[in-house]
Amino acid sequence: MTHVSIQHLTKLYPGGDHPALDRLSLEIESGTLTALLGPSGCGKTTTMKIIAGLLEPSSGDVRFDGRSILREKPENRGAVMVFQNHLLFPYMSVAENVGFGLKMRKTNPAEIKRRVGEMLDLVRLPDLGERRPSALSGGQQQRVALARALIVQPEVLLLDEPLSNLDTHLRFGMRDLIRSLQQETGITTIFVTHDQEDAVVLADRVALILDGQMKQYETADAFYKRPVDEATARFFGGRNFVSGTSADGVFDSALGRLVLPLGAIAGQGTLTFRPENVRLGHAPSGENNLTADLIEVIYLGTQTRLKLSVGDMLIEAIVNPTDAEGYRVGALVPLHLPSGALWVIS
Repeated sequence: MTHVSIQHLTKLYPGGDHPALDRLSLEIESGTLTALLGPSGCGKTTTMKIIAGLLEPSSGDVRFDGRSILREKPENRGAVMVFQNHLLFPYMSVAENVGFGLKMRKTNPAEIKRRVGEMLDLVRLPDLGERRPSALSGGQQQRVALARALIVQPEVLLLDEPLSNLDTHLRFGMRDLIRSLQQETGITTIFVTHDQEDAVVLADRVALILDGQMKQYETADAFYKRPVDEATARFFGGRNFVSGTSADGVFDSALGRLVLPLGAIAGQGTLTFRPENVRLGHAPSGENNLTADLIEVIYLGTQTRLKLSVGDMLIEAIVNPTDAEGYRVGALVPLHLPSGALWVIS
């Protein structure tokens, strides 16, 4: 298991107006699964390619267990990258693809055969060794690519958008497989994704990168409960943002006076609360109760989205469809904002 330290990593491409990566730092604990999350062009794939040795940084360092790897050739770093489009050799069988890395290392053929069998069992393709990649589904090809990477026992496994080319029903199975493989092997694993759900479901910790900079690096729940700023909250589906002033455990704004959880920052700030944390009905205590005008009802199947106004302030709520059945556009709706669901960002 390998600790990965990314230190002040910067990458400026020739002719670029601003860095693709801007002093990005990240400490990845050994044996963990980490997601590099962000929209297209944010710098997450650039980070992975620098780790793999496919790009050189403009400045900064990458260290495996304290040793800098930037001067080492890609094949000597101990990192193996699984690309989004798999890059399987079409003229080789599945078994030959999986065993290719060991063959290049001149491993004994009998040992290669044994290890290939183990890897195909591990990725749940025990009987497909003789097939060509063209005879496999997209999900099966992804499993072969994973087996080919794992067979060389890398220090660090790098996965570039491992789920983006899969149909919805295949994504769930591949998520489970990646997670189980990582836990079984204990290999420090980093994967790139633009999908918040994939990051939340798979990763021990998530690194959100926006415009080449690290925004927040935490466990998944922190992005929902304690986003570092409005951009981070919006990326994770935040919709409600209210300017006001926090003091003595309360927040004064256009929504009135709301009781905050302990430890809320004081001063001018922005209150945020997630749509799914808005409750229909008033709390008996009278604390954090609002009355809103219902502007729009959007049925989403397992959820219903309500758009509401409190004076000039627009807010959104996501509720159980059964709870919303009695409300129609134009109605006055009683709401409760639990204090524990409120978060103030500066």
